[in-house]
Amino acid sequence: MAIKDIPLRERIILALDVDSPEKAKELVRRTESHLGYYKVGLQLFMAGWFDTVDWLVARGHKVMLDLKFFDIPETVKLAVAQIRNHGVSLATIHGNDAIIRAALTEKGDLQLLAVTVLTSFGEEDLRAMGMTQSIEDLVYYRAKRALELGCDGVVSSGLEAGRLRDGLGDKLLLVTPGIRPGANVMDETDDQTRVMTAGRAIANGADHVVVGRPIAKAADPIAVIAAMQRDIELSLR
Repeated sequence: MAIKDIPLRERIILALDVDSPEKAKELVRRTESHLGYYKVGLQLFMAGWFDTVDWLVARGHKVMLDLKFFDIPETVKLAVAQIRNHGVSLATIHGNDAIIRAALTEKGDLQLLAVTVLTSFGEEDLRAMGMTQSIEDLVYYRAKRALELGCDGVVSSGLEAGRLRDGLGDKLLLVTPGIRPGANVMDETDDQTRVMTAGRAIANGADHVVVGRPIAKAADPIAVIAAMQRDIELSLR
């Protein structure tokens, strides 16, 4: 596995999972000395539309717009055209073939990530849906198909990252959520089930890790970021 030339300050994508642009901007100001990549998800986007996205881009930061588009292909195509015009670096779509093909027609320089299996899902959830394959097999199949169709990469937990990188190569852009500061650090409010540390995810093949609450709710966010970045540096040696 080749080590990609990604600046350390862009390895961590901070999820701005807050309910207003004002709170998001406060969090960015507290962390931008060490970070240069931020995720705007559905909650924040609905609270302020493109306000935070445009503000982040104007400050020189990269933006992952995580809206997980899933609609009729023409609607997805038009939505991708809208976000492309706002300087977004990464956008997420669901990995349906028709949706991927439609999104690709309007992506321009925007990089598209197909969602494989949400990190809140576990094996029992798949069984309840009547699916017999493992999460790892399902993620691999969906990632392989997305790459074949022309997607830049996928969103996947770190648990599947190694197989994806080994099987699909370095061309795949791999973004991993479900990152925690220590092994098995979860509490009763955690909605992720497939989690791991930043260093282990990068060592497994992830290009970027998405981190939210462990940084946003920390008394000293910079200390948490610095610790995660050290963990990542060690994993790349």
